[in-house]
Amino acid sequence: MQGLMQDVPLTINHIFDRVEKYHGHKEIITSTATGLERRTYAEFARRTRQLAGVLDTLGISADGRVATFAWNTARHLELYFAAPCTGRVLHTLNIRLFPEQLTYIVNHADDEVIFVDRSILALLAPLLPTFTNLRHLVLMDDGKGDIPEDLAGHTLLNYEDLLAAEEPIDFPEIADEHQAASMCYTSGTTGNPKGVVYSHRSTFMHTMGAMMVDSLAACESDVILPVVPMFHANAWGLAHAAVATGATLVMPGADLSGPALADLIVEQRVTVAAGVPTIWMAVLPELKGRDTSSLRSIPCGGSAVPRSLSEAYREQTGLPILQAWGMTETSPIASVCHLDVDQRLLSVDEQADLRTQVGRISFGIEARVVEPGSATPVAWDGEQSGELQCRGQWIASSYYDDERSKESFTDDGWLKTGDVATVDARGRIRLVDRTKDLIKSGGEWISSVELENEIMSHPDVAEAAVVGIVHPKWGEAALACVVRTNDSLTEAAVIAHLEGKIAQWQMPKGVVWIDEVPKTSVGKFSKKTLRDDHANLFMNQ
Repeated sequence: MQGLMQDVPLTINHIFDRVEKYHGHKEIITSTATGLERRTYAEFARRTRQLAGVLDTLGISADGRVATFAWNTARHLELYFAAPCTGRVLHTLNIRLFPEQLTYIVNHADDEVIFVDRSILALLAPLLPTFTNLRHLVLMDDGKGDIPEDLAGHTLLNYEDLLAAEEPIDFPEIADEHQAASMCYTSGTTGNPKGVVYSHRSTFMHTMGAMMVDSLAACESDVILPVVPMFHANAWGLAHAAVATGATLVMPGADLSGPALADLIVEQRVTVAAGVPTIWMAVLPELKGRDTSSLRSIPCGGSAVPRSLSEAYREQTGLPILQAWGMTETSPIASVCHLDVDQRLLSVDEQADLRTQVGRISFGIEARVVEPGSATPVAWDGEQSGELQCRGQWIASSYYDDERSKESFTDDGWLKTGDVATVDARGRIRLVDRTKDLIKSGGEWISSVELENEIMSHPDVAEAAVVGIVHPKWGEAALACVVRTNDSLTEAAVIAHLEGKIAQWQMPKGVVWIDEVPKTSVGKFSKKTLRDDHANLFMNQ
């Protein structure tokens, strides 16, 4: 017997229609080089429909790729909807990728047009001759930056001029909810980036997931500041969720400095501010003594959140950082670390320990932790570790036109995340490390993440990254790369700080002082850089 319910396609068009019909009075606030720009959702909707007409006038193919090279702004949000709502595919370009990687993804995705912010046009201009299929280049003037003279023969079109020449148009009906809506490439440190293609359905479902109370709980009363870039896994779904609910959006633009973000949080009465750990390290001192009472949640992901950073926020703002986990392939929200009701009665220290987990897998998707190289689940004892794998409504099933899909997905359809994890009796997940960052010393595995968290709890340490380096005796040994805030801090003091917290065989065999931890294009620690920089350190001792 079949159910007798209607079958209406789950599309991004529905998200757009809701904000246009019900929340036209609410605002999108963008920080620019010349001040704040305010725009209602009604204005956003009209401009987005005009932009849809621009794409038609430019002759972009029915399913053509529409690329963006831009900061988080209201204009970027217009592109987030104009492209997929007309059946085309939005392709957000990571502005921090290496030049050869940008060339690869623009050509691999077959981008027909790139919309670029003026402030970063100079980064893109030298690569224009390498883009084989690019037909149009459109400038979004964010008030800063020179226009390069050499644009490889491309006529630089102006975004606002194009919009002014168009009337708002109706969107075509998207009949197939599985149709591609957007694509984003991974930012791996080795090999070419891999393309993840999101469907209308997966984006719709992920948006609903971000609205759940046990996830990010996005709602109409929120004032949402997505510091996480719109070119990084859909700004963690907050751009879509804010529009779906009619929440006020605060777009930070190009200035992601601690003072600028702190000002936005305080002055715009932000309720949800989401970014990576390095962002929140810079913002924390700028919030001291200021009114942060509007905040209800500080989601953080991209890399493990140090317990010390989360507790510093709890002590200063009353809110610990809300750790979330995901990846480009998971759209990206896959879990959020909310404490169970009984766990909120535990001691401060016990709660802080639990917050270093990534929590339960989100409703709508499944997770399993399996023994390496098999599908055998590990025990849910919080001790045994294995590879974390996922499947579900907004999890990628393969990569776009890439043979590496065979390596990253199991025969029974699960995504291999590359994360090593444990799971406790309640199904709460703790990430131990990335498979590629585990250190095997003397035949035993050492978690670099665990060591980093312990080192960063030292009051004189700003950041720390631990990597495995070839060692003549142990095969591989842990090296701690530390950014110190007090020049009198010694290697002996760091080791002493670890005494009693970790086993002796897990101790770093060396400590080096660095000015800052190198970061990847999405703000994660670039451990490959550190391994390369110090590859022979132990061999030369």
